[in-house]
Amino acid sequence: MREIQASEITAVVRRLCMDANYHLAPDVTACIERCRREEPWAPAQEILDRIIENYGIADAKNCPVCQDTGLACVFLEIGQDVHIAGDLAAAVDEGVRQGYTEGYLRKSVVGDPLERKNTGDNTPAMLYCELVPGDRVKITVAPKGAGSENMSRIAMLKPADGVEGVKDFIVKAVEEAGPNPCPPIVVGVGIGGTFDKAALLAKKALLRPLGKHHPDPVYAALERELLERINALGVGPQGFGGKTTALAVNIEKFAAHIASLPVAVNINCHVARHQTEVL
Repeated sequence: MREIQASEITAVVRRLCMDANYHLAPDVTACIERCRREEPWAPAQEILDRIIENYGIADAKNCPVCQDTGLACVFLEIGQDVHIAGDLAAAVDEGVRQGYTEGYLRKSVVGDPLERKNTGDNTPAMLYCELVPGDRVKITVAPKGAGSENMSRIAMLKPADGVEGVKDFIVKAVEEAGPNPCPPIVVGVGIGGTFDKAALLAKKALLRPLGKHHPDPVYAALERELLERINALGVGPQGFGGKTTALAVNIEKFAAHIASLPVAVNINCHVARHQTEVL
């Protein structure tokens, strides 16, 4: 049994909160730059140029790539042969508190959804834990802004709706979102499970590197088809038109009840932030 001090997790979360907000991952920047080369519409080209300039400045100057530095969504894959010495949730929150304070990141959390009083330090984190084999802890911090999160949708479709119903729901969700989630977007999709499981699958789908398709060829083909249909909508970068409405469609699936076909769409803006470290 390997022991990890909770303070080690705090230190990693602190660092990842800042890194994720300052530096877009190489798969994201490479995808945006490829889309810029392939975009024929002049206004869309201009917007993509500004997006590329923006994340270049953020990367060079260690400053936030977006003013909405988001809720801190923290994903932990915890090895079954690990013992964490200390309060895990408190350790994660302390890392968020330190990272958002020391990194001069906007504090965007209200402690009560109705009273709307800001907690002042961007805690609590949105914490998701999963047990996995081994003696390591994989920590991923994915700041999630409200503009894209608010455009996310979930539906409990009927099994009779089938794959066409699934595709239509996903495309409609993106079409209705329009320019609001700051396109070009990444579309995370969860299919199956229960109401809550589908939503979590959709959010986890956003963590997959852009350009890496689902290992099941059926779902990989579905991702490609949906990306084509979404880009044919013509929303374009920031809603100014063009062929670059989405950078990728990532699907995750799970088993479901015989009477259910849950589908969740979790949209991310072009600032698809996530950083990972393994202890």
